[in-house]
Amino acid sequence: MDIEGFVRARIDNTNEETLKNVLAERIREYKDIDEERSLLMAQSVIDEVKTTLKVNESDDEFLKDIMAPPKADVTMGKMGVGSRGAGDFFVHRRIAQIVSSTNTASEVNPSAQDDGGVVKVPAKGDDVYVTTAVDGVHSRLSDYPFLGGFHVTRATLRDVCVMGANPVSILSDLHLADDGDVGKLFDFTAGVCAVSELLDVPLVAGSTLRVGGDMVIGDRLVSAVGSVGVSPYPPTARKGATEGDIILMTEGAGGGTITTTALYNGFFDVVWDTLNVSFVKASNAIFNNDLVKDIHAMTDVTNGGLRGDAHEISSTTGVGLKFDHEKIKSLVAPNVLNMLDTLEIDPLGVSTDSLMLIVPPEISDDVVKAVSDVGVKIDQIGIVDSEGSPRLVEEDGSETTLTPLFREAAYTKIKKLVGDTTPEDFEKMKDKVQKAADESIRKKERVIDYIRNNARS
Repeated sequence: MDIEGFVRARIDNTNEETLKNVLAERIREYKDIDEERSLLMAQSVIDEVKTTLKVNESDDEFLKDIMAPPKADVTMGKMGVGSRGAGDFFVHRRIAQIVSSTNTASEVNPSAQDDGGVVKVPAKGDDVYVTTAVDGVHSRLSDYPFLGGFHVTRATLRDVCVMGANPVSILSDLHLADDGDVGKLFDFTAGVCAVSELLDVPLVAGSTLRVGGDMVIGDRLVSAVGSVGVSPYPPTARKGATEGDIILMTEGAGGGTITTTALYNGFFDVVWDTLNVSFVKASNAIFNNDLVKDIHAMTDVTNGGLRGDAHEISSTTGVGLKFDHEKIKSLVAPNVLNMLDTLEIDPLGVSTDSLMLIVPPEISDDVVKAVSDVGVKIDQIGIVDSEGSPRLVEEDGSETTLTPLFREAAYTKIKKLVGDTTPEDFEKMKDKVQKAADESIRKKERVIDYIRNNARS
């Protein structure tokens, strides 16, 4: 519970004494303290919030502008941010817009909608391409830190691998709320280190803090794990997909999303299917056989499932993608596919953690052999053409356009209640979000101008 947020939301329309008593009661629900101390804590939070609000009385308009975030009047949940669908993709493109406004140079930045970014570093002899990526732990794995740590680490390494880079290091940023047991820190780190040891990629740095410091009570764990990779070759970003290419995919058993689906729907045996490092083994096989330089694009089937990835690739490149539905389903691990079918969850709308490769026909067989030789199943699932859209071909030859849902396929009861239909006012929501992004860019530019014009010698 965010007690500072609780106060900020109520301080303008609630009697202060009432607010203090209600907050103190909430605090006692989490903390084993007496009433007097809970009231002191509640009053302290109220006093601090009141102090920060005094900035609104200041004559410093610039400072007030910096401190006040732009209001989109659209919440994260309503926009579907983090739910890997159309709303989430729209917001991420706005983030990419802010990044692009800096005009800093990189080989791959968020505008490409890839999960990893790449910079070219001059070196003696040939240039080196450095890839960085970061992923957040699945929110529903807060109570299962080992699994959360395992899957988020595997996810960030995947993001490095699909850029054609060889992972060389891992870093961890771990936040546990005030009432969380310290053992969660160790369990999460052990999950990270299990992947680290299996793949011989060292965990080299990190940070450990409380969620919100004193202002968040409870035991929620949130974290991110990042990784760094290097390559002598340019990145295999999505933008490299070319008409005539072959689309290959490895078998996927899922990661954090499938684990969450299994845990919260009672398919506990499926958790074991997810505990593997097949994705990185396949990527390493491609790297070790010197095939990276000839691959046009690599991606992991994660954000919004194949629907989301196909849409992003087609949108970024303008090419068409033609997929064989039956071939795709054959490359979802049998236990996982059975669970998804039983729960009526679209396998194309969730993260299966497969490796998808877009390659010129002349190296397709070499890629299949290299990956198969390390024990990972792989097959052709489609081709790249000039149609300009992603399509799905059924057994009877009929075609349907692959479009991302507003949210990824619902895989828990609460997600089914929230639904995945596009809100009627989605276009208005997008306009509001766009306006907030534009305001953020203008604020950034004003602050940069201020710093440059007032720099001390």
